Order: sequence, then structure tokens, then C-alpha cells
Amino acid sequence: MQWEIVQPRCARKRRDDIEEVEAMVEAGETEIARDELVWLLSECPDFLEAHVQLGLIALEEEDAKLARGHFGRAYELCCKALEAAGSPQPLPYALPGNKPFFEAAKGLVHCLLDTNRRPLAATVCKRIQPLDPSDPLGIQRLVK
Repeated sequence: MQWEIVQPRCARKRRDDIEEVEAMVEAGETEIARDELVWLLSECPDFLEAHVQLGLIALEEEDAKLARGHFGRAYELCCKALEAAGSPQPLPYALPGNKPFFEAAKGLVHCLLDTNRRPLAATVCKRIQPLDPSDPLGIQRLVK
């Protein structure tokens, strides 16, 4: 059996909003996208995809500390949910509900490495490796 993270109801209701944000980012409207994401998080603080998108914007703007905060928050929310569910496995990246978790983990590892926190990056890698051993995002290769 494969497991999939269920996003909070408030996030599921805002699926169209995140698609609009992605279009804004692709069109270079980063400032508007950021404002929309901040608003989405004010309405739904556990909106994983909003945290991931804000983390990506912060990385583009070379703000590793802010990026780490957003990626770390999404990663932490997922880890708590997984622990509460008894740490189910496997948790394949291919399932839509799991993508924000792995994307947040990759962003977090990247930020930790950029800020000379290799041991913490290795800890994140160790935590997620058994969840999807195929590692389609290449997260494990980042710490080698």
C-alpha cells in the first residue's frame, strides 16, 4: 500500500489560487504572486504549496534564511502529520499530495547546505530517504 499526505481542507479549497500564483511567477509577476501567497497563508497557515512557492521566490531573491523558514515550515508540518499517522511508508513523490513535502524537503536541504548546516541537511535526507527510495528529485545527491 502507498500513502499520500492529505492536504488541509483550506488548502484543497484554494487549489485554483495556487495555480494562479504559479502562472504569475511564470509571467514574472513575482511581487503580486508573493502578496497572494502571503494572503493565502493568512487564510490557511498550513498551506504547504504556498510555503513551497514562497520558499522558491525567496531562493530566487537569494534570501536563504526566508526560504529556509518556508521550506522548513512545510517540512515540519508534514513530519508531524506522518508521525501522528504512525510513520506510514512508502510515501511516493508521484502522488500529488506528497509532492509539496518532497519539494519542501529539497528546498530545505538546499538552504541548509547554503548556510553551512550540512549535519542538519544530512538529517533531513536520512529522514526522507526511506519514504521514497527512488529519490526522483535527487535530494540524497545534494549532501554527497
